[in-house]
Amino acid sequence: MKIVVLERNSVGTDISIEGITSLGEAVVYPNTVADEVVERIHDAEIIVANKVPLNESTLKDAPNVKLICEFATGFDNVDIAYCRSRGIKVANIVGYSTDSVAQHTFALCLYVLEKLKRYDDYVKSGTYAAQSRFSNFDLPFFELAGKTWGIVGMGNIGRKVAQIAAAFGCRVIFYSVTGKSSCTDYERVDFDTLLAESDVLSLHCPLSDLTRHLINKEALKKMKSSAVLVNVARGPVVCDEDLYEALVEGEIAGAGLDVQETEPPEETNPLYTMDHVLLTPHMGWKGLETRQRLVSILADNIKQFMEGNPINVVSDL
Repeated sequence: MKIVVLERNSVGTDISIEGITSLGEAVVYPNTVADEVVERIHDAEIIVANKVPLNESTLKDAPNVKLICEFATGFDNVDIAYCRSRGIKVANIVGYSTDSVAQHTFALCLYVLEKLKRYDDYVKSGTYAAQSRFSNFDLPFFELAGKTWGIVGMGNIGRKVAQIAAAFGCRVIFYSVTGKSSCTDYERVDFDTLLAESDVLSLHCPLSDLTRHLINKEALKKMKSSAVLVNVARGPVVCDEDLYEALVEGEIAGAGLDVQETEPPEETNPLYTMDHVLLTPHMGWKGLETRQRLVSILADNIKQFMEGNPINVVSDL
């Protein structure tokens, strides 16, 4: 079968994808933008992608496509309804990045919470060396122990974050966007309660019509002025403009964002100017072991499909 890998570099060039390319006649592109999709997939039977749009517009002239494999858990770049109408299977990768994203969640939180950028600059600038005190108390921070950690999205990553937060001594609460969560290990609350009571609020939900701009001006006004927001879900779950205004007005204390509304973001993004905002380039899932695991699972998905064995595909849901 012909395999077209549209965004090979999205898993990093330090990771081999031979496990995928050895399964068929493979054509590999380092990266693909939207305008290049149609030409590159016209005779593909299996497509491996990550962010490029795969919908009726890009797929209608590719009659041989049988399977789309995502280099990711999220599949908002794929029109599932159209693929279902065509009988095209769509397989994502679930659970591969749990440890890495949970780890990054706390890296973001602690960096913002403890004002580490400011204190790092304080030491490296020579200001610390020039003072007579052994420490500095200009920017206090609170302990996580005894505080409330709120979560949106109690899937694999959300549960891992909840376990770590509990180990720090936090009370964990969560909100189910769909209302269908089966989690009973932690306290489930409504959205307003989540906003009002969370000292740290972390986002781990997929992007959908229910979650787009879930964190907006109205939501941010309901949060504690001392609260820290962490987004490792999808950028558009948070309205960047509203977040900037909330930070300027002191409605929340800070934010750690691994994802943003536009990726890569505009150079003029005002969040760049804020010391109490940490921005990282959608890297929470990119631990070395994580990416190796991703490629291995994706290769197995293709192999199982070729052998006629059932695979867990989102287009069947």
